[in-house]
Amino acid sequence: MRTTSALAAILFAVTAASAAAQSLYDPKTFRPLTADSKAFRTGDIVTIQIVENASASANADTDLQRSNSGAAEMHFRSPIPIAGARATATGQFDGGGQTARTGQLLATLSVSVRDVLPNGDLLVSGEQLLVINEEQQRIDVEGRVRPQDISDQNTVLSNRVADARITYVGEGDIAQRQKPAWWHHFLDLFGL
Repeated sequence: MRTTSALAAILFAVTAASAAAQSLYDPKTFRPLTADSKAFRTGDIVTIQIVENASASANADTDLQRSNSGAAEMHFRSPIPIAGARATATGQFDGGGQTARTGQLLATLSVSVRDVLPNGDLLVSGEQLLVINEEQQRIDVEGRVRPQDISDQNTVLSNRVADARITYVGEGDIAQRQKPAWWHHFLDLFGL
């Protein structure tokens, strides 16, 4: 009986030492039941609504006129010129150019929070791959989002993403047909 009591006391002491109390509360992952569902930590997902309109135009006009003349005469102690030369050079250049480009991109894309900066800003990035009629289209988004710019629906507009890099690339027959042929680049080298 004494050995059983001693064995039970030793067993109790060993299990009590190994069963340390741990809290179920972790401040890094805690979210109260009444909190909204905004992204705020690494691994969370936030939806970016891409609404980008861009337009640019440039005009250039150049008008250059130049006229040079020179004359020389040689006298060898005679009132009549013995040798003379006259040269005149004129040049004119008139050039100009105009370019204009517009673009619009509308998309909705969910991205992941990659890191949380010390000031609380979220570094986000993600991509979406679409295949439409055997045309592959890819949208890549990365940037920095302030938590106060995230709406209650866990979305943020693309114009509120700082340091945004938004890439839209299409690959396939249609995208290939929009590029100039190799011989066109070759002729451009010679100005033809």
